[in-house]
Amino acid sequence: MIERLAAGPAAVSELAAGVSLPTVLQHLGVLEEAGIVTSNKIGRTRSVSLVPGALDGASTWIAGQRTPAERQADRLADFLEGDTP
Repeated sequence: MIERLAAGPAAVSELAAGVSLPTVLQHLGVLEEAGIVTSNKIGRTRSVSLVPGALDGASTWIAGQRTPAERQADRLADFLEGDTP
């Protein structure tokens, strides 16, 4: 859903294609409560869009986790290749 919304706003009915509407509404409710998406209603159509910068904190955290994980993987590779003393 987030991947689709990264391309631009979408109607809830579009996001629900192939998935039950209650499931989509539940997910959107959680995302909206978390401040990741926002929605507005025009006539009978509810449109949803990503909040700019809402995922920056998650991206920063993931980047911080990547370096230690990569170091561990490098040490494991060295060990498996027999490069460690």
